[in-house]
Amino acid sequence: MKKYLLAISLLLAATHAPAQVLPVREQAAVINQLLAERFDTLLPDMMAQTGIDMWIVVAREYNEDPVLKTMLPAEWLNARRRTVLLFYRDPASGRVDKLAVARYNVGKSIAAAWDMQKFPNQWDALVALVKQRKPERIALDTSRHFGHADGIAHTDYTELLQALPPEYRAKVVSAEPLAVRWLETRTEREMQIYPQLVDATHKIIAEGFSERVITPGITTSEDVVWWFRQKIRDLGYDTWFHPSVEIQRAGKGLANADIIIPGDLLHVDIGITYLRLNTDVQQHAYVLKPGESAAPAALVQAFARANRLQDILTSQFRHGRTGNQMLAAALAQGRAENLNPTIYTHPIGYHGHAAGPAIGMWDMQDGVPGSGDEALRYRTAYSIELNAATTLPGYAEPVRIMLEEDAYFDQAGIRYISGRQKELLLVPR
Repeated sequence: MKKYLLAISLLLAATHAPAQVLPVREQAAVINQLLAERFDTLLPDMMAQTGIDMWIVVAREYNEDPVLKTMLPAEWLNARRRTVLLFYRDPASGRVDKLAVARYNVGKSIAAAWDMQKFPNQWDALVALVKQRKPERIALDTSRHFGHADGIAHTDYTELLQALPPEYRAKVVSAEPLAVRWLETRTEREMQIYPQLVDATHKIIAEGFSERVITPGITTSEDVVWWFRQKIRDLGYDTWFHPSVEIQRAGKGLANADIIIPGDLLHVDIGITYLRLNTDVQQHAYVLKPGESAAPAALVQAFARANRLQDILTSQFRHGRTGNQMLAAALAQGRAENLNPTIYTHPIGYHGHAAGPAIGMWDMQDGVPGSGDEALRYRTAYSIELNAATTLPGYAEPVRIMLEEDAYFDQAGIRYISGRQKELLLVPR
């Protein structure tokens, strides 16, 4: 117990301290505590807000519903055979039953509720539980606009509907509003942990864009990509996508465009996964030329323009506004200030590209149908992702400062989870 409390105290240390990656056993303990807290403090209110009194989540082993994956205890890496979770909110007491029509308890929060002697067929066991509780609305994970909320497989959906009596089949609805809230909402404890993930991501970038990793004229962008990938693994984190490193360069440069040389503007897109939370960050570095001690003023100004676009976008964050409304307003102001903006901001949390309101996509600057119509809610996190393009002498194409920093929105407004890049990183020659 003392060892566990020490691990937790290290995890929740001040954000300026080095990030502490817990041993796997302690990670599992934290994940399970966070999950139990979510079931007890978030789920009842979410079910009341959406008017859904019964939520059934179904998945089979190795074909897991994205929502169900977030509900499994840390010891369960996958569903077991067919796992059926049933959540029922009693309208009188507000209490939520958390049951599993499965052979085993699903962790400590969800109790097994399948009497296999009485109901050899799993669907019959589920129907018995439904009849006992007499729900008004039975929500299943189907969704047109959110893949995260569309996780019930066709076979499971078909067999479940066939098993339900007609009077309950008529009460089946999409769980989309509930599933999105479950995935997007962050707890206070999660937001104590999240800054350390973002800070760790920033530190990995700073090391990768340094003389410790880059030797101009020798190191390639692909070398740095794989350094990032290996570093993430060595530190004990996972990544939810393969990192990328891009070069923007004035003039013609070398015949091998992938070799990093002095004068290059470097860009990285990177994200880590830890304790089921994800980061997504993009930053820039400049490779100093001989005699330089700072980046050229033109690049510094171009970077400031992208910071300004971030400010414009975050000023649009207001509860109840849709992603498309925020996108349109931010683009209008960015264009009025001649920032040549492109905005493609998205929620983040249990997934890197998470459920919630989409604020543009790089190829959808007029709005995103469906997910862009989702309204902004408190206690949600976002990757503020965008770019501002600037035409500079010597560059064949406009220089795009592509920034992405993770932020959190609550009643106090929006804030960056662990700061943001405000000036170019510098790589010595």
